[in-house]
Amino acid sequence: MAQPKRRWSKARTHSKRSTWKLENQNLVECSHCHELIKQHRVCPNCGYYNGKEVVAKKIEN
Repeated sequence: MAQPKRRWSKARTHSKRSTWKLENQNLVECSHCHELIKQHRVCPNCGYYNGKEVVAKKIEN
């Protein structure tokens, strides 16, 4: 297997890693309660996913 001829400098390593950064989360609107939620997740507010109730929420009096 091929091996590198010499070690990369710290500056070169850091310049490569400078493009690694956090991206904003893609938030979408829940179709049932219209809260902003992460994509492809059950809504923590109402318990619906894809128009169907997945998690039953307790009703507080």
